[in-house]
Amino acid sequence: MRFELFIASRYLRAKRRQAFIGIITGISIAGVAAGVASLVVALAINNGFRQDLQQRLLGSTSHITLQRIADDGIKDWPPLMERLSKQPHVVAAAPAIFEQVLISRGPRARGAVLKGMIPKYERQVGDLLNSVTEGSAAELDADASRVPASPSARADPSASLRASEVSAPTQSPDSLAGVQQRVAAMPPIVLGKEMADNLGATVGSVVLVTSPQGELTPFGMVPKYNRFRVVGIFNSGFFDYDSTWAFTRLSDAQRLFGLGNLISLLEFKIDDLDKADAVAHEIENAAGPGFMATNALRQNSALFKALKTERLVTFITIGLIVFVAALNILISLIMMVMEKTKDIAVLMSMGTRRRQVRNVFIAQGVLIGVVGTVIGLIAGYAIAYAGGRYHVISLSPEVYSINYVPFAPRMADGLWIAVFTLLVSFVATLYPSWSASRILPAEALRYE
Repeated sequence: MRFELFIASRYLRAKRRQAFIGIITGISIAGVAAGVASLVVALAINNGFRQDLQQRLLGSTSHITLQRIADDGIKDWPPLMERLSKQPHVVAAAPAIFEQVLISRGPRARGAVLKGMIPKYERQVGDLLNSVTEGSAAELDADASRVPASPSARADPSASLRASEVSAPTQSPDSLAGVQQRVAAMPPIVLGKEMADNLGATVGSVVLVTSPQGELTPFGMVPKYNRFRVVGIFNSGFFDYDSTWAFTRLSDAQRLFGLGNLISLLEFKIDDLDKADAVAHEIENAAGPGFMATNALRQNSALFKALKTERLVTFITIGLIVFVAALNILISLIMMVMEKTKDIAVLMSMGTRRRQVRNVFIAQGVLIGVVGTVIGLIAGYAIAYAGGRYHVISLSPEVYSINYVPFAPRMADGLWIAVFTLLVSFVATLYPSWSASRILPAEALRYE
């Protein structure tokens, strides 16, 4: 191919009798470069958002959960948790209770998922407690057995017990101190930001948590409820968590739901998410019959499939720029063949084979693609690097939960983009090169 490449490179560098052929060639290179750079940047943004979402989503909750198939709770969980935490790839384990409740404050009420947990274990498997932006989750670390039970825990739920709402002129100092003491003795709770805003709750507010399970009394089934004091508000950036989740101590949740020492499930954090299915299967086998393990990737599979679909749509949409550039290559080569008809006839009359003529124009089109691809890759990765390092595109954190556009370019993306671009450039050369190889020297030189 040395001969073909030499002729092809000479054709690209030579001055044109018709200047617009050179202009079209330049436009072809620019089009290929623009398409490649756009693809690199677009996929870097898509990958950046995916990584950010995956890190925050999987960092907020556990990777694997283990629960009873009969959903009757896990007994004697401390030795089971200690034994399963020694499984390969498991780096942390934590007990938890998940129950649907109704959280209300005055006339406002919201359905919620109340999670009872032990903070020192919870922080090892999830980051939601670390995202407390108002107040503090430190009170959740206190031993519930040392906190005296509130004497008004079974009082009329419509009564207002928030200390700040007690009117000083109508209450004696002793009465006010008593109310403040009762409020301080209430079990603590941490709410999501959206839920707190909807309830109008702030740090120090008192909320009523009602369990739909209830208890049987002479008057029939009566819902169980208790008052909690808001000690913190977390803001994870995920609407589902911030609008429906609340945290309290494991012992307080067990007392509210009447579970004794039972827990709903065990949570695990692993060191390799790619092995989540295998590790979940091993944990399930190690736990014994009657247990079922699930992993976060499967639970959020719809979300990650949507991100993959978005990535494919982005590739197809931005890739149309490369197809436009390929059309420019096609037009440029067709016009080049028309301009070099006599040169081709002379080469063929001197013994050049049709295959070599065809390879000359294939090499010329591929060279245009190679130059454009190299320029595009350099420009695309430079833009992605600068955008990721200097956060040049800002966002509204209230809307996107992140204040800049994340860029995460991957070398594998550049490789596939280069292969795709060169393949399209090669296809664009097939018809012009075939036309050039069909030229008859006698016909082309008849009137010379």
